[in-house]
Amino acid sequence: QVRLVESGGGSVQAGGSLRLSCRASGRPLSSYAVAWFRQAPGKEREKVAVIDLSGRNTYYEDSVKGRFTISRDIYGNTAYLQLNNLKPEDTAVYFCAVRPPNSSDFGAWGQGTQVTVSS
Repeated sequence: QVRLVESGGGSVQAGGSLRLSCRASGRPLSSYAVAWFRQAPGKEREKVAVIDLSGRNTYYEDSVKGRFTISRDIYGNTAYLQLNNLKPEDTAVYFCAVRPPNSSDFGAWGQGTQVTVSS
């Protein structure tokens, strides 16, 4: 069973950058598609970025396109989310999750990492 731990969150001013990490243990991250989600207070969790098993195909939610970049390091068993040009509306707890090849659902949620952007 894979276990995920997110890190790298923090407090920044608008326009700043952060890099979030999602480190896997228990099973190789290369066995899964990886996604980053976020949840702001009082709002539903939303998917912001996905990278497939090959690492060649990515998806981004419209509001983060051109600002966020998802990547994976299969040797380090870690996925990343680079957050640039941050906006106050990006403030949320960010979670990573994985999807096995034969599943349509993401799971194995980590504890999340808080990102706070001030104006």
